Amino acid sequence: MDLNDHIEKILWTEQQISERVSELGSQITQDFKAGNVVPVVVGVATGAFLFLADLVRKIHLPIIVDFIRVESYGSGTVSSGQPTISFELKVDVRHKHVILVEDIVDTGSTLSCLIEYMKSKGASSISVCTLLDKPARRKVHFELVGEGKYYCGFECPDYFVVGYGLDFAEVYRNLPYVGVLKPEMYE
Repeated sequence: MDLNDHIEKILWTEQQISERVSELGSQITQDFKAGNVVPVVVGVATGAFLFLADLVRKIHLPIIVDFIRVESYGSGTVSSGQPTISFELKVDVRHKHVILVEDIVDTGSTLSCLIEYMKSKGASSISVCTLLDKPARRKVHFELVGEGKYYCGFECPDYFVVGYGLDFAEVYRNLPYVGVLKPEMYE
């Protein structure tokens, strides 16, 4: 089985993603180098693991890295709208700047849940760095905290996308690009 045969079209190539991740890492480095604070970069598992790994190697500052797991899709293609945190942070984020690293911001439900969670843990500011933003699907408004900033790799059209960490039923994460999954693969 060749996973590439399941892709209708490629939206962003491995090279385009690599270049954009480097730009995001440089921007985060610029934005945080003046402060005398060590940001906590929190990857949202499992979808953001590849993006997080590449991104943190492009941030040229001292950082702390941790993961959190939030579940909202199960094995479907549409968010349940009821995200739940199933794996907590190990690092204490009280009085720290948190940068949440997401694979995709879709309805906004997961991100809103995570921001509220980080606020409840005492984070002094919360930024978001997402590989993809799909504003056409937004249902929940979210607000960053403190001096928080919003970093976005690409604005995603309203397709079901996989690759570079994004999955369907836990498959396709290992594709080096982001592509549109053929509908017959999930219908």
